[in-house]
Amino acid sequence: MLKIKKGDTVKIITGKDKDKEGKVLSVDTKKSKVLVEGINMVTKHAKPSAANQNGGIIQKEAPIDISNVMYLHKGKATRVGFKMDGDKKVRFAKTTGEVID
Repeated sequence: MLKIKKGDTVKIITGKDKDKEGKVLSVDTKKSKVLVEGINMVTKHAKPSAANQNGGIIQKEAPIDISNVMYLHKGKATRVGFKMDGDKKVRFAKTTGEVID
């Protein structure tokens, strides 16, 4: 069970985009990678195709390891834990103890 989900706001804690923030677009659970909006941009040379008539050089996000991102709770980076809320398993922010979802 990964502690980051699609739609979460995260902060990058290491690498070329350190201290930047963005929204998680997708999570790859098998490879433990996340795709963050506007982070880890790479240039891709695309040939003309039916989807892309012109081709050319495209800027797109590349996956980043989940260990390099940290959940943002009320503008502050925090670790995430799990606890039982009645009979439901919920995520909570370790700094404040507040339930995230």
